[in-house]
Amino acid sequence: MAKAKAQKAKTEVKEVVSEPKVESSKEPAPAKIRRTNIIEIPIPSLSQQSGNLLVCGQNDVGQLGLNTDDVMEKTRPSLVSELSNISDVKAGGMHSLVLTKGGEIWSFGCNDEGALGRDTEEEGSETKPKKIELPGKAVKISAGDSHSACLLDDGRVYAWGAFRDSHGSMGLTTEGNKKSPVHVVPEVVAVDIASGNDHLVILTKNGHVYTIGCGEQGQLGRVSPRTLTGESRRGKTTLLNPGCIPKKAGKFIANAIWATPFCTFLRENKSNNVYGFGLNNYCQLGVKKGGKEFEHFPLMTKFSDVKALAGGQHHTIILTNDNKVYAIGRKDYGRLGLGSVESDIKELAHVKGLTDIHQITCGEASSFAITNNGKVYVWGMGSSSQLGTGDEDDVESPKLLASAQVKDKNILSVSSGGQHSLFLVEAPGSTAAKSVAIKETVPVNAQNEDPPITTIPEPVKAPRGNSKEKKESAKVVKAGNKKKALSVVKDKESTTDVNGNSEKDEPMDVDVAVTKVARKRKAIHQ
Repeated sequence: MAKAKAQKAKTEVKEVVSEPKVESSKEPAPAKIRRTNIIEIPIPSLSQQSGNLLVCGQNDVGQLGLNTDDVMEKTRPSLVSELSNISDVKAGGMHSLVLTKGGEIWSFGCNDEGALGRDTEEEGSETKPKKIELPGKAVKISAGDSHSACLLDDGRVYAWGAFRDSHGSMGLTTEGNKKSPVHVVPEVVAVDIASGNDHLVILTKNGHVYTIGCGEQGQLGRVSPRTLTGESRRGKTTLLNPGCIPKKAGKFIANAIWATPFCTFLRENKSNNVYGFGLNNYCQLGVKKGGKEFEHFPLMTKFSDVKALAGGQHHTIILTNDNKVYAIGRKDYGRLGLGSVESDIKELAHVKGLTDIHQITCGEASSFAITNNGKVYVWGMGSSSQLGTGDEDDVESPKLLASAQVKDKNILSVSSGGQHSLFLVEAPGSTAAKSVAIKETVPVNAQNEDPPITTIPEPVKAPRGNSKEKKESAKVVKAGNKKKALSVVKDKESTTDVNGNSEKDEPMDVDVAVTKVARKRKAIHQ
């Protein structure tokens, strides 16, 4: 009986539900239009500026593109006469990239983990500029400690080499190191790239930001601390597969990206607010430090009116829309350009003496600024001659670079690596006539511009001895196809972890021998 009643109830309910609805005479309310921040950023064209390459700093593994048997160091910018028609330059930790006006990329320096993107089986071939084989023309390049990347004119991003974390090499992808270029984000069309020491940042045409690589300091902006070591159930898969930066329930829509050695910054399209994540032990993110040294997800910074941004391991500088420069972070070695200051800077401070600035860039403990008329100012650590001033003195306030090769010439761009710097300088007619074009038959245009400046890293303070002593201490030992550079360093600071953390600074009374093995992460001293 109960079963029959239940069946009847179900039938009745079914009948009620199936009854036709009465049509309403009222017009339906219009659907709510969801407003979204939709943008489409165009793929950049290859810069038409063209110039010659000047180099300075250490050449122990051929990162200056000069013969290591003849040249171990350049204290002032010197011409690499074999290269011309250059559109841009980028210096990695111990390697260099050159982008030509024809969209080709040439590389030289250390290739232990594939950062050159080409075969270097022939003895000595890593120190000589050679072309990388690519499936198209490149419009942008970037370089980290052990990896390199480029953006092609159709929006594809190719990378090669390897990322590293505190345990050693992570590989470039889940398959390991890549000694030739591989397509890293096939599903997107990119418009910009930026490299930190061991991470790569990609901006797509729709404003989405992807990150890949080491995330130990939070620089990926999308990975929880538990996953950062790669020891979770998924291993390094999350780190080495490009992932999009989230914003609450959606994704960030950005119109600009920047990468510093251990940080990432993006500028939100709608508000133009700058967000940052990564290492913040000296307030270099521009956010309140609090009790955390790492920020693993995007936080809005105090930076406003930002035109460009650059940074080193422990400092950040910004260029505002009124062409002024501001700095924040660690004070040591003069990297902030604020002169002699008693303590680290936790709020943006104006760098005086700089006007009409067009570009900025940073090394790990040094900074550069280029004016609209092509003059370059340098400041910060100079222990490896990376500032190009002719000596190894640190510079506490912006100093105009005025050596013979750059005086009265138009500097277009600068990039600095571990202990070397690359300058792109406008080529005068006499120089252009003597230069040998890189597979290009068009002579160098004397009125074209040179590429932007990049900075130099600072983990180790080099000794202040005479040039003969320095050259003897920097002898290169060849081990198979790998080069290990041995340099003697008198360290003013106590050894610290990879983030530069220690309880206090204590001068050391003994010389410390530091062996640089290719792209091995250098310990930061504080």
